[in-house]
Amino acid sequence: MPAVQFNSRPELTRPDAGIVKVSTWDVGTPERQRLTVEAIRAAWAAREWPHPGLLSYTVLTGEDGKTLLHHSQWTDESVHQEFARTGRDERVAEIDAAVPGIERLGLRAYELYRSGVKRDNREPGCVVIVDIELDGPDPARQRDWVDAVFEALESDPAPAPGGISAHFHVSTDGTRVLNYAEWESAQAHVDALAASGDGVGSTTPQWHRVRNHPALRRSTVRRYTPALSLASGL
Repeated sequence: MPAVQFNSRPELTRPDAGIVKVSTWDVGTPERQRLTVEAIRAAWAAREWPHPGLLSYTVLTGEDGKTLLHHSQWTDESVHQEFARTGRDERVAEIDAAVPGIERLGLRAYELYRSGVKRDNREPGCVVIVDIELDGPDPARQRDWVDAVFEALESDPAPAPGGISAHFHVSTDGTRVLNYAEWESAQAHVDALAASGDGVGSTTPQWHRVRNHPALRRSTVRRYTPALSLASGL
């Protein structure tokens, strides 16, 4: 197996990623956030890359000072299940020994549906996770909502200058959409929210449709700082 490679960010649009896993850990405090990231780095650096079907593993620290978001890309679901059976336990045990009492808040499976990327070299200082819950499982409505967002973005007369990319994932159970959005900084996102007073985006009919889509049940927006991104080395 190859060694672990430490990257600045994941390649979110890679075509061989058949499935994406997203989970959250609650570690309690900013100091425990820092210690947990260090423990993750040490646990993975001490071992070879566990499986060629795991493409990347990224950790983000929550602005709330207590959560970590985990984003991983896999070739398919069966590879993830094999890793969970054979390669996960020793890493988890080492992390838990370093930072006891981590609360793991669930794991969801997604597929990347659409991405919008500005072609520049800016490194993201902030990742905004927008979690959309629909009023029932319906893959067609998942995609319809995302398509409406892209129509709104493409017709926006004053797009937010601090946005770098947006990657819309649809959950495999048909009930959610997750946008992994890279921003120049947290302040750039704060400024974009304040510009219209009603979320990112201008006050256009297209954005009104997005915000009032009949399938939309609720949404949450959380900001994170990139902390660690791993991939298979050569």
